[in-house]
Amino acid sequence: MMQVPAHFEYQRATSVEDAIALLERYGPESRIVAGGHSLIPMMKLRLAQPELLVDINGLADLGGISLAGDVLRIGAMVRHAELLASVTAGTHFPLLHDAERVIADPVVRNRGTVGGSVCQADPSEDLSAAFTALRATAVIEGSAGVRRVPMREFFHGPYQTAVGPAEVLVELQIPLSNSATLAGSSSAYLKVDRRAGDWAVAAAAAVLRIDRDSVVTEVGIGLTAVGARQFAAVEAEDFLRGRQLTGEHIAEAGDIAAQHCSPVADQRGPVDYKRHLAGELARRALHAAAARADLAIIGRL
Repeated sequence: MMQVPAHFEYQRATSVEDAIALLERYGPESRIVAGGHSLIPMMKLRLAQPELLVDINGLADLGGISLAGDVLRIGAMVRHAELLASVTAGTHFPLLHDAERVIADPVVRNRGTVGGSVCQADPSEDLSAAFTALRATAVIEGSAGVRRVPMREFFHGPYQTAVGPAEVLVELQIPLSNSATLAGSSSAYLKVDRRAGDWAVAAAAAVLRIDRDSVVTEVGIGLTAVGARQFAAVEAEDFLRGRQLTGEHIAEAGDIAAQHCSPVADQRGPVDYKRHLAGELARRALHAAAARADLAIIGRL
């Protein structure tokens, strides 16, 4: 079957303000194109039929990875390969490198963008769970100004986000309070897929901050592809916070994460299998984050 998109217009934005103006002028039938690895295939299948594509690839203001005050800033147009290669990002948040290593293949990573991935809001997308576990904030710009939306409020459902029809995701900001450069803090991301680079059958992100007595002072657990609300295992986080990090508590947190997700049976597996993976991967990600945070506690896990 020939895959040909429906007719559409094309405009190359010269600035963020220009992109917003174009989106406002053409209305809800206009779409932003960045890497295009999600949108273009949908257009070929005519699952998406925008009347206008606004190309933002030339907007240097949307690029870059940098430290600014108490946050790590990641521009929406940062390519996956750039994030994977970033020493700054990997030093502070190892799970970003964990996740980027298992996203698709080098061709996709060289072209696909961080902002495009989270704005696609695919239930099986890797970075959504990673940024959720890290309690990142999305910076969104429109004609009314700039607003900041916590990632735990960013996703409104499959393929739906807080970004309005005439708005642009500018950057993602991650608080440095859980940076791996701080004693007792680190993170990890683990994924099960059917073949290398495929969409996840299930995946889990874990962020930990532990005090000198091995008590969990802060925790983030993200889940992908298993129907976790906003990609977060909130009940498991609440269970661990304030408790000493032990093998038994990690196991219980995994069970809680599995109980509160809502996987759907599909070609990647039945519900029971995915629920089992959710719990097991949450446990393994927590163990991995703990190992990175403080090797001295491993004997107690």
